[in-house]
Amino acid sequence: MAHASAQLIGDRSHQCDATATYTHDGARAYVLCDGIGSSDEVRAWTRAAARRIARAAARSSDAETGLRAVYDRYAAETERKSPYADQPNACAAVAVAAPGRPLTVAWCGDVRAYTLTAGRTLQCLTADHNKRRVSKGSRNVVTSYLGATQSDDECKGRYKHAAIESATGPTEACRLLLASDGAYEPLEDSGRDLEHYLRGNPKGAARIFVGAALLGASYADNATVLVADLPASGSRG
Repeated sequence: MAHASAQLIGDRSHQCDATATYTHDGARAYVLCDGIGSSDEVRAWTRAAARRIARAAARSSDAETGLRAVYDRYAAETERKSPYADQPNACAAVAVAAPGRPLTVAWCGDVRAYTLTAGRTLQCLTADHNKRRVSKGSRNVVTSYLGATQSDDECKGRYKHAAIESATGPTEACRLLLASDGAYEPLEDSGRDLEHYLRGNPKGAARIFVGAALLGASYADNATVLVADLPASGSRG
C-alpha cells in the first residue's frame, strides 16, 4: 500500500501538524494530527499523539476504536480537569485499512479524510467539528479535539455532534487523502478542484497538493497531507 506525506510550515513559527502510520497483523493505520497553537511543546505532543493513535488503531483494526482509546486516555489526565488547564491539543483523523474489511475512518476536529475511486469524484468522509458546522460561526473555532475532556453526550448536548465521529469508506481500490485545514481550505476557498492535485504517485501528489495550497496565500497555515493508494478490501493484508 504505497503512501506518502508532505507538509509546509507556511507563516507559522512551528510546524505543528504530524502524520504517522502503523501496521499490525495486516491492518494499517494512517493518521494526521493538526496541533492547536505553535510552540515546541505543541509540536512534540502532536507528533507523539499521531504515533499513539496509529498504533492503537492498527492494533484494534478499527479507526474509531483506536482514536477513542487515545482520546479517553488524554481526557483522563488530571491536569486537563481544571477549567484553567493549558495543555497541548490537536485535531485528528485516522483511517484504517484492514484485511477483508471496508476502510474505516474516525475524527475529532477539522482534519478531513477523502477517498477517490476509479471513475468517481473525490468524496469527503468527514464532517468538520467547528462552529461553521454547528452555528454558521467561525470555521476556525473547533468544537471537538484530541485533548478535550468532553464526553460524546456532552458534545452532542452543546454542538449536536459526538466528540468522535466515524464513517466507512469504499470496499473497492481507492486513493486516500488526509488533509489539515491549512491544506484543503485555501484550495476550496479559491474554488479549485482538490482532485486535480491528486494525480500521479502518492509522493508527487502530496507535494503538489501542499504546494498549491500555500501558493499565493495572504496568510499560510501549516499545510499537511497524507496520500495512500489502497487496494480493494478483499486483497488487503
